[in-house]
Amino acid sequence: MIDVSLPELRAFVTVAQQRSFRRAADLAGVSRSSLSHALRALERRLGTRLLHRTTRSVALTEAGNQLLARLAPMLGEMDEMLGAVGRDG
Repeated sequence: MIDVSLPELRAFVTVAQQRSFRRAADLAGVSRSSLSHALRALERRLGTRLLHRTTRSVALTEAGNQLLARLAPMLGEMDEMLGAVGRDG
């Protein structure tokens, strides 16, 4: 099993959806540097690049596209479930 953290996965989804470290950092309320470190750590643990980064753009690799397609809905469902538990509890 690959040991990755939920914050790293959330960081990836946010950057991937925004296609921008600046916008993702603003949304998440963290620094661009912390997002960049989280993404590099995630890529290192997975052993593959998820994003193509340049000074002007962020694009998904094929592996990044595949991960985003499966991970984003899962995180959404998890957030809904936790929200429902919080309301019911």
